[in-house]
Amino acid sequence: MSKNRPFALSIAGLDPSGGAGILADTKTFEQHQVQGLAISTANTIQTDCKFYEIEWTSLDFVLRSIKKLFKNYPVKSVKIGIIPSFSYLNEVVSLIKKLNPNTIIVWDTVLKSSTEFEFLTIENQADLQKTLSKIDLITPNYEEILQLYPNFISEKLWVKNELPAAILLKGGHNHTALGTDYLFLKSNLIELSPTKINFRPKHGSGCVLSSAIAANLALGYDLKTACQEAKMYIEKYLNSSPSLIGHHYV
Repeated sequence: MSKNRPFALSIAGLDPSGGAGILADTKTFEQHQVQGLAISTANTIQTDCKFYEIEWTSLDFVLRSIKKLFKNYPVKSVKIGIIPSFSYLNEVVSLIKKLNPNTIIVWDTVLKSSTEFEFLTIENQADLQKTLSKIDLITPNYEEILQLYPNFISEKLWVKNELPAAILLKGGHNHTALGTDYLFLKSNLIELSPTKINFRPKHGSGCVLSSAIAANLALGYDLKTACQEAKMYIEKYLNSSPSLIGHHYV
């Protein structure tokens, strides 16, 4: 067991291209000097530009895996990626908080892949709110936030303090302020501006960002600082190569 590095766990899909999912997450953990653990929620067949097939991992297998890892390792933070349903997600986050209420959970709200394969649909808003109340941070883009909360922007739901979890609204789809992220906390709105404007798109960039945040939280940063540091990391990642697969650096 590592005595010098905190433990972070990725619960996400296996992308054989390595650009997204648990492979990308554990690469990111390593670059942050965090001991990375991983549980696969799905096996996929995909490349950096096309999605072909998916086979979901049974919920029972994932839950048994979580129990074993938490029994053996002091997991500081968990990043969650693709899941097949909100009931599945609720079981996962409920177990994590039961095993260790202090473990911080970050959910990368992947509702569909960058190649337009749909993973998850929202059927019951009440169930969604119940599940999100057990999560510390979600990281949707502009398309995803409107699926989660159709009136989020028009009704300024963050002003009404109706958010069950902190939200990092990613700016990759923000056409009025491209690249500017917004961190919505219970009583505060923090703008995170990009250091550059021109970036090369990357397959799995959302996975890398959310796992960088989880790594920083495991290292003991507060939520604001964890997001700021992760934004600097993802900017370097986006410009690391001309292809859709990025490079991680120490």
